[in-house]
Amino acid sequence: MLRLALSALGLLAIQAAAQCAREDLVAATDSLLAAQSAGTPATVAPLADSIAYLEAFKTANFQTGILSHPLKIAFNRSLHDTTACATYTEIIVTDPSHPYVIGTQMRFADGKIANISTLVTDQGDWLFNATGTYYWATREAWDVIPEDQRDTREVIQAAADAYANLFNDKSVVVPWGHPCARLEGGAYTGSGSANDRCDVGVPNGVALTNRRYVIDETLGAVDVFIDFATVPDSHEFRVEKGQLRFVHTLTVMGG
Repeated sequence: MLRLALSALGLLAIQAAAQCAREDLVAATDSLLAAQSAGTPATVAPLADSIAYLEAFKTANFQTGILSHPLKIAFNRSLHDTTACATYTEIIVTDPSHPYVIGTQMRFADGKIANISTLVTDQGDWLFNATGTYYWATREAWDVIPEDQRDTREVIQAAADAYANLFNDKSVVVPWGHPCARLEGGAYTGSGSANDRCDVGVPNGVALTNRRYVIDETLGAVDVFIDFATVPDSHEFRVEKGQLRFVHTLTVMGG
């Protein structure tokens, strides 16, 4: 029987994870999507005997959490981090009966999923509008980057960190792309034009702490789970030639 070690301490136990095969990580995110579509959390695979499961960065019940609700997924994208043995999956549900935008990080130990942390946003969360999120997300290009044009994981993480550090230190130099667009909840800072900017509306005096990264060099992408002051947050970035191209945010106001 699956034993659920429902504690954030599960993440600490897998920090020294060895490298993983991309095909194994892809199979795991495929199983996550299938499980969410069917409402069958136990079919996420391969699960460790003991896992930590969190929603909004708090211990939750794996069997009765969001994965137990069958959802019609309108859009999804996953990042696969073969160095850290981790994945990130963005899910958009536009079903008018209950729309959601969900972000899930999974972390592996000894080849099995040992930690699942999910941010579930819906009505009442920051700028929530699943229809708007779907509209803009499906118009962005997050194509695989040719191998000889890829940034290193260090460059990708540094771009994300510069953006996050700006919230508490306006002297930080951020590698803004031109164009660059931010999808914040369902609100978009651009229009899909060459003049789009994502250096607008950045607050000051807010510490973005406790950062947990999933980096996929093939997509030039990184997702960061963050404590945004006191609320659970995800910032996902697309980095091209060292510069920010797209930013996606999820913020759970009820967390």
